[in-house]
Amino acid sequence: MYGVPTAKTATPAVSPLAGEPIKRADAERLAGVLKAFADPARLRLLSLIQSAPEGEASVSDLTAPLGLSQPTVSHHLRILTEAGLLEREKRGVWAYYRLVPPAIAAIADLLTPPRKRATKKAR
Repeated sequence: MYGVPTAKTATPAVSPLAGEPIKRADAERLAGVLKAFADPARLRLLSLIQSAPEGEASVSDLTAPLGLSQPTVSHHLRILTEAGLLEREKRGVWAYYRLVPPAIAAIADLLTPPRKRATKKAR
């Protein structure tokens, strides 16, 4: 159901907080995904889609709550989709977007210090 991340958007296997240097290519991939997160409108889009009744939304569902035009919302959705954080499904003339939980979880895991991660998994 979830798209496979591309080489451009795949998250690195080693966390920058793991206690060892992160490779340049891994740092660049992670920075690209974090750039997608680093916009208030995109953060709101992720929140709105996650909280939608079916866990998915179309551009028309998102323009009014954001107070942005359709082309601007579509632009932000494209960036989030290219980063591997959203999945897009075309149904007739509409496209519906949903979160890719494994991608979001991978980012959270990479940014959680190893000690906290071990405590969290032990619960």
